[in-house]
Amino acid sequence: MLIVFGVCIVVVEVVNPLLFEMMRSFVTLARTLNLSHAVQELKSTRQTVRRHISLLEEALGADLFRVLDRRYDLTEAGERALPEARDILLRSQSWVSGEAGHLNGLFHMVRQQPEQSIFVQQHPITEIWNGSSELLRCALQTWAQAEGKIAHEAFDRIRPYQLSFRHEKGTWLCVEIGEKSSYATWYGRAWSLSSIGRSLPAMPEGDSWSHLLSQPYEDVRATGGVRFDHVHTNMVRDLEKGPEPMSYARLLMGCQFPDKSFSLVSIIERTHDIQIDGLSDERRLSMSSALLTNFRINELAPNKTS
Repeated sequence: MLIVFGVCIVVVEVVNPLLFEMMRSFVTLARTLNLSHAVQELKSTRQTVRRHISLLEEALGADLFRVLDRRYDLTEAGERALPEARDILLRSQSWVSGEAGHLNGLFHMVRQQPEQSIFVQQHPITEIWNGSSELLRCALQTWAQAEGKIAHEAFDRIRPYQLSFRHEKGTWLCVEIGEKSSYATWYGRAWSLSSIGRSLPAMPEGDSWSHLLSQPYEDVRATGGVRFDHVHTNMVRDLEKGPEPMSYARLLMGCQFPDKSFSLVSIIERTHDIQIDGLSDERRLSMSSALLTNFRINELAPNKTS
């Protein structure tokens, strides 16, 4: 088994179950930054968690944490290692349970649990050109025309419909929510404004949701390209009513801020027109028709570059 942490490569025996316990200790301590809290969550001991971290640091040849006055902080090496370690744990759990895999070479995941059900299937980008969604087709055309530069005036056409994220220290920070975006029209203005500057785990979907779906974001960041997914899940829209069914198509686009740092732009269209292996028609159509994205191409701002 070959596992890559940043630029370091660790070779371990497949039969070594200790590796996953070491990674669980690392990921938990990285999230809590408190040894006592990590020990309590892991139902372990201080000595065991310290030993797991020490073994990982020895294998990687770098310190993962710095400790000052009993406070833990990630080192640069720790920040590089964290996203991959977290992803390996989540994917391993999903794979063992039969939740995640690939169909025709593209990602597919079905997770059905009482607290959270989610269906995801990646689709070829060509489906956007051949499909009926004017919004997604225009967004993809805009991305190509602007060469991914988020400040380009071509993006003015779709800016009201987009979410923008910046990647910082192993997490995704929301920096822009368009007033006509699926996020804003689902949660409302107050919730949307409150989400600006927050990381995905701190946004309404919650920690498990964001970590479970972080890989598509990381894929786009690694390639700088685009990705197209169909998704069905349950999302809270009204705190008094609880989670409601939500079906949507999502286009993720790798972009650049004016300072050339990476920006991820997400365009989401709530629709019944999704295809996910294992998703029944009854569940696919369970979202209220009143919540479908009502979009027409003439609603877009004029293309100033045409």
